[in-house]
Amino acid sequence: KKPAFSQFTMLSRLSRVANMARSAVPAMMPAQAVPARFLNLHEYQSRDIMEAYNVKVQRGQVARTPDEAREVASRIKADNPDAELIVKAQIHAGGRGKGHFDTGFQGGVQIVNTPEEAESNAAQMFGNRLITKQTGPEGQECRYVLINEGITIENEFYFAILMDRAHNGPVMVASRQGGMNIEEVAEEDPDAIVAEAVDIMEGVRPEQTARLADALGLTGDLKQKAQEQMAALYDMFLATDATQVEINPLAVASDNFIYAVDAKLNFDDNASYRQKDIFDMRDKSMEDPRDVRADEAGLNYIGLDGNIGCMVNGAGLAMATMDIIQLEGGSPANFLDVGGNASAEQVTEAFKILTSDENVKGLLVNIFGGIMRCDTIAEGIITAHRQVGLDVPLVVRLEGTNVELGKQTLKDSGLPIITADDLDDAAKKAVAAIAAA
Repeated sequence: KKPAFSQFTMLSRLSRVANMARSAVPAMMPAQAVPARFLNLHEYQSRDIMEAYNVKVQRGQVARTPDEAREVASRIKADNPDAELIVKAQIHAGGRGKGHFDTGFQGGVQIVNTPEEAESNAAQMFGNRLITKQTGPEGQECRYVLINEGITIENEFYFAILMDRAHNGPVMVASRQGGMNIEEVAEEDPDAIVAEAVDIMEGVRPEQTARLADALGLTGDLKQKAQEQMAALYDMFLATDATQVEINPLAVASDNFIYAVDAKLNFDDNASYRQKDIFDMRDKSMEDPRDVRADEAGLNYIGLDGNIGCMVNGAGLAMATMDIIQLEGGSPANFLDVGGNASAEQVTEAFKILTSDENVKGLLVNIFGGIMRCDTIAEGIITAHRQVGLDVPLVVRLEGTNVELGKQTLKDSGLPIITADDLDDAAKKAVAAIAAA
């Protein structure tokens, strides 16, 4: 029987897999939903971190120029003349092998035989934008290339560790169907996915990794090596404050070793103060500039593809606002949470971020004044409106402390600000204002 999805399903695909596997694991205790943001790393960075925690990975190194690509490839060939060389463009998106560059060059993953070929292929990648199914049509610029020693894969599996709310701790997930889209496996054959919940105080136990290795059909020496890999990955997961470790595939190679071939690691931003070395690896060039600006201003921002920019305080209120906009026939352009104690400077920066999106044709501000008073919020909105020189309709709904004073402040400003009495009224007015503009 296919288990139902949890209401608290994370945005990451791995959490959706865990929900599918959840019926195999008894829940330990109730968990609370907490907002979190996650750091993404390049594949080469994830590889280096895994190697530091004794996880078996392919030999390789990042290159920042075509010359460096040739040098890395030459060192690999000097130790193993028969080795194939894998040239992998580094961007924050999957589907690189089937992608294409804006120059027409096909494939962000190339298999070559000589250092000269590694150099020439890398030269086709550096500085160009790789377009995959996950990047959108604009693609992402390739600034780094990973040169790996090729291995002959005889069998491949899926293995992951994630922090799962329903179990209030880590869950290890494995499947024999590695190298595939794990979401499709979860939908079509959920019994192919097995899971082990880990007591975070006790740590992963040998019998747990043994059960996972058995489920992968491994025996003897390979079973032992798989258990060692799983234990090392768990140690890394815990020590680095990771929220997700996804290895796809976890591969058995012809040399009788088990390799973590491709990894996706995410880390909890709340732990950045004690994981400085890891968070210094952040590559802001791979992120939406608006996301970077919002992060620097202490705002939570996620860009969408609608035309009504939203500025709200509180994640729950922000999601309700987006739902009501959709219900009234509009389309939200973003999720933007200014938090419960936003300053005038943050409100102004929020306006700048929202209006930097050329698709935004109107703004809806929905603020509940609890910690902040509504009159203070209103003054911040007026200041932001004047500084930004807003030229699209602005609808404001205020509720809470000093709400009448806040509304009067907006009215007395002389600015073309549309006020609303409740959220439904605000959404209707925002949709109508855009239609009339």
